[in-house]
Amino acid sequence: MPSATVSQQMSVCSAGVFKLLHDYSRRLEWDTLLKEARLTQGHTKAGVGATSLCVGKPFFGIFGIETRYVTFDPPHIAAVTLINSPPFFATFAASIRHVDNAQGSTVTYKLRFTAKPRAIRRILEPVMLKALQAETAKRLRALSDFLADGSDNR
Repeated sequence: MPSATVSQQMSVCSAGVFKLLHDYSRRLEWDTLLKEARLTQGHTKAGVGATSLCVGKPFFGIFGIETRYVTFDPPHIAAVTLINSPPFFATFAASIRHVDNAQGSTVTYKLRFTAKPRAIRRILEPVMLKALQAETAKRLRALSDFLADGSDNR
């Protein structure tokens, strides 16, 4: 099962990063991958059991990935698992851990997945892994920049 870990330094403490990261009403202000992000199935705030839908911009999307929070421990860690069946993903899970440090905090995003269809999994997975690593790094840099330039002052 392919997996990746991407870390990014943030200029803000874990509590501030965690709060912004899981605020779906503000997600599109900084997230470079998504064209839509919202909680689903009647949920109004992120937490264990809450579900969300994230729809990517083209190249990465036009289809939605719906996940359920399986861990939610502010401001330390949150984790989700895939609950729908989007093209190319048989499974997907991710966690994001926040650790305070002298400069603010560090965010570490871990993901793992399996690709579908099974017949071409060996071809798809290395390509998908590289793309997911690159996009995750880009998104975390965008979040860091958003926080550093004071855009979160609301």
